[in-house]
Amino acid sequence: MRIGELARRTGTAVETIRYYEREHLLPEPQRTAANYRHYQLSHLERLLFIRQCRTLDLSLQEIRALLAVRDNPGGTCLTANQVIDEHIGHVEARIHELQELARQLHRLRQQCRAEHPVAQCGILQGLASEQLPSATAPDTHVK
Repeated sequence: MRIGELARRTGTAVETIRYYEREHLLPEPQRTAANYRHYQLSHLERLLFIRQCRTLDLSLQEIRALLAVRDNPGGTCLTANQVIDEHIGHVEARIHELQELARQLHRLRQQCRAEHPVAQCGILQGLASEQLPSATAPDTHVK
């Protein structure tokens, strides 16, 4: 199949497919005499696997590690377990950060319980004076 059909069948943008090839997540397809990419069923299956990983917000590095496990059927799933355990940690850290953000926003919202002139807006005053947390939160790669 050509790249457009692969894109349609997997719901993936053509440029994303090319990007995954450049990143060596997808192997280079064979080329036709007219130099068109020709993808096999194995490309489709691998791309669907990658897309499923992306829906779980796995990084390209994590996907690469999982693909290496998948490509070695004689191995064990130890690495896959480690990758997922680490990712769970990233997700849980992000959840904690978002819960703290929600608490801060609720505290800020409590500063303005009614409609006031802008000069008396508790939210704006709070934003101008409140000590906000550092903008350099730990990088968990989960957005």
